[in-house]
Amino acid sequence: MVSMSLMRIVSPCWKPSVEGENSSNGGDAAGRAEGLLWYKDSGQHVNGEFSMAVIQANNLLEDYSQLESGPMSSVDPGPQGTFVGVYDGHGGPEAARFVNERLFENIKKGGRLIVLTWFWGISVGSGGGKSLGLHGFASSVLFFVVLAIHGAEFTSENNGMSADVINKAFLATEEEFLSLVKNQWLHKPQIASVGACCLVGVVCSGVLYIANAGDSRAVLGRLERAFKEIKAVQLSYEHNASIESVREELHSLHPDDPHIVVLKNKVWRVKGLIQISRSIGDAYLKRAEYNREPLLAKFRLPEPFNKPILKAEPTILVQKLYPEDQFLIFASDGLWEHLSNQEAVDFVHSCPRNGVARKLLKAALREAAKKREMRYSDLKKIDRGVRRHFHDDITVIVLFLDSNLVSRSSFRGPLISIKGGYGVSGNGNT
Repeated sequence: MVSMSLMRIVSPCWKPSVEGENSSNGGDAAGRAEGLLWYKDSGQHVNGEFSMAVIQANNLLEDYSQLESGPMSSVDPGPQGTFVGVYDGHGGPEAARFVNERLFENIKKGGRLIVLTWFWGISVGSGGGKSLGLHGFASSVLFFVVLAIHGAEFTSENNGMSADVINKAFLATEEEFLSLVKNQWLHKPQIASVGACCLVGVVCSGVLYIANAGDSRAVLGRLERAFKEIKAVQLSYEHNASIESVREELHSLHPDDPHIVVLKNKVWRVKGLIQISRSIGDAYLKRAEYNREPLLAKFRLPEPFNKPILKAEPTILVQKLYPEDQFLIFASDGLWEHLSNQEAVDFVHSCPRNGVARKLLKAALREAAKKREMRYSDLKKIDRGVRRHFHDDITVIVLFLDSNLVSRSSFRGPLISIKGGYGVSGNGNT
């Protein structure tokens, strides 16, 4: 009976989020899918307006994303805010899909720690006295007592949100996914080579939090009133071996490994395998137990390793928002391969808000076509899989900031939960 009641308490803590929860149905409330394109042209969030778009290039879409507006904590009353997540998968969609279901839930629950306290017996002696401990099975009664389930809420700080909350949620999600890898390893070994770059933005109580593990990017559009122009401010730190400081970090963490980063076909790669140095997943570069068969030989390292090569811990920026801060662009690296920060910010600033994410995405595709000396109309005819030779899966989320709403931390705006990319058929062309 104890175990059943315990399960009733524990199971909600690990229940995956339900797709479409707190979302209205009908129309394009949850977004529209047209062939390889998914988009949500406009919507309202607690702190302003938003626009989202996703384009598929891989045979299986590996980009996942979400926008959540409303309570940022499972504790009521909790702070109201906006959460944005962009998850760029590699090696397959499994890690990105998993993060899309678990990371925000872990932030809301504060990565709630389940602490089980056991009292091993109340030993009954011959004199009838009681003492803690287990003094022989014959004279002892073993009581299995769950003393407490302590919800050690990360979200108790700073009105329910902090860098520590987000960091611990990343690490909790990582541990959950690595547990999944362990369970599926024997019948699905490729799961150990799947990972996801994770970019998160949270607007809560007038403060902006940006957390990044991988090479997706968040850029702020800030109005420079003196010059009457919009300025691009990159907010995320990227973890790609092409960046010298990332290579230096890897060398400092692995001083005895001369091959920790390798220049291969003019591209820097960690262990000659992967460009990014931080991610959720990629168990084969974090736990040596997966560096063996049945993992494919191309993922196995010739020498054993005794500590993780990649990290899941994000780099986090925290800053106050000001009236000059107009909008945020969150996008997977596929967008930034074709547009600079300033080009993207200028484009958003000059366009009507409705559909701006979709238009920005198409601007990147036009650049991709131009680089290959082809017309955009011809690029649109190329189907998934083959299209990956021309551009990557791309996710774009534009978050407009209303300074009047941003400053009102208790404002209860619309409850929104949108998962980007769901419903893309992969059969049509866009």
